[in-house]
Amino acid sequence: MTIWMWLFIMAVIIQRLVELLIAKNNEIWMKSRGGIEKGKHHYKWFIMLHICFFISIIIETSVNNSNFTEVNYLLLFIFIAAQAIRFWSIQSLGRFWNTKVIVLPGVIHIKKGPYKYVKHPNYIVAGIELLVIPLFVGAVYTAMVFPLFHLLLLMIRIPSEEKALTRTT
Repeated sequence: MTIWMWLFIMAVIIQRLVELLIAKNNEIWMKSRGGIEKGKHHYKWFIMLHICFFISIIIETSVNNSNFTEVNYLLLFIFIAAQAIRFWSIQSLGRFWNTKVIVLPGVIHIKKGPYKYVKHPNYIVAGIELLVIPLFVGAVYTAMVFPLFHLLLLMIRIPSEEKALTRTT
């Protein structure tokens, strides 16, 4: 991988770690107010998916000797647009945003920001990223496999989340 590719991947990893810190702070805040965590059994698979995603990119680009010298501006634009939607999603939910399924009984569903238009915008963004990030750095096989794993996990996660939200409001 070239230096700019390493910097890009490291920036995305740092962003994910910051998001996990935000989620942890929100989790503490929600649980201190009676928040209930649901779907614990599948959360670890999301963590493993994202860890393996970055490992796969690093291995694939190392094996393939990916040394892209030119930036694909279309992929970069898609990535930046996805980040804007992610930040909008996090900002819209505020203290209720989390990487886990945590609900506060009696709290009305937030329907502002992107949630006015789509139920799960952050999952859409994650799917886009799992395709675009590896393509951006030349990890084609990673781009083919990980969006599929993401979709499989969402087949468990979304019904679990919907059920939790329906029962606690």
